[in-house]
Amino acid sequence: MPPLLPSAEILVKALRDRMINVIDLTAPLSDSTPVLPLPEGMEPIPHFALEELARYDERGETSYQNGIRTGEHVGTHFDAPCHWITGRDLADVASVPPEELISPFVVIDKSQEAADNPDFLLEIEHVQEWEQRHGALPTGGWLLYRSGWDRRSTDQQQFINADERGPHTPGVSVECAKWLASETLIRGLGVETVGIDAGQAFAFDPPFPCHHYLLGAGKYGVTQLQNLESLPTVGGVLVVAPLKIVGGREAPPECWQSSTHQLNHRRRRADPCMFATRSAEHCTNSVSAWHSEWLVAATSTTRTLSWTPEPASLLLATKVEPLSWQMHTHA
Repeated sequence: MPPLLPSAEILVKALRDRMINVIDLTAPLSDSTPVLPLPEGMEPIPHFALEELARYDERGETSYQNGIRTGEHVGTHFDAPCHWITGRDLADVASVPPEELISPFVVIDKSQEAADNPDFLLEIEHVQEWEQRHGALPTGGWLLYRSGWDRRSTDQQQFINADERGPHTPGVSVECAKWLASETLIRGLGVETVGIDAGQAFAFDPPFPCHHYLLGAGKYGVTQLQNLESLPTVGGVLVVAPLKIVGGREAPPECWQSSTHQLNHRRRRADPCMFATRSAEHCTNSVSAWHSEWLVAATSTTRTLSWTPEPASLLLATKVEPLSWQMHTHA
């Protein structure tokens, strides 16, 4: 194995010395994970289920193994463009370029508004007001929309919040969805709710406008995130690495965010994911100006790691399964 870069050695030491705070962003997968109910006439999304194959017994004396059955739309998941009819000829999960899964992110917090009104909709003026305080949305980056809805994620009824008129969950207005897709340079939208659209979006024109406009524009979605209140408003880089399902419309992802110091290495690619870092001097004025230094091979997951050496900070996000990775130079 090639030698570790100096910066990688610092990170390894920080991990070993518990200088990094790890915060899980992914909804745990179990048979109680909430699932979106679909209209009558559509095939229901299967709940997550484990099928025991062996447990140190006659089926396999030395191992414990399970089969997995689940829908693509269960738990924290990534929406590829071809998930929606407007993006039907665009990328599936397996063909999303790895370099497009590494991007700056910002967080807009509307948790109080959603607590007061479960049908709250993010409008263009809300985002523009946010930009006046924090700067422009990141070019090629993610807008993470905090609604506080993750607090309901352990209960199917509270999470879907449905009555005779259908689900009531916060989302994005038609006008704002179209504007985000066509007038901003973001790469995707991340939410804490069951999908990237509001609960009542089936009645909008067009229905489900975030799916319609964002996925139709070749952009992405990540849903059912948790603990967005633990992330910084600006200054991080998000890495989303979905399971590489050929033909997949959606998939469980891993998500990381980062910012580090003294980098001038050229950008590189890796499979299944690439970990990217950016210079500390860009933290306040250009969240999209960053360079790749590390290659990472990791399992699919979502956590946040925060690290604060001088003069910069490192923030990462991954998923719940055990993490195994290597960082090294690569010709």
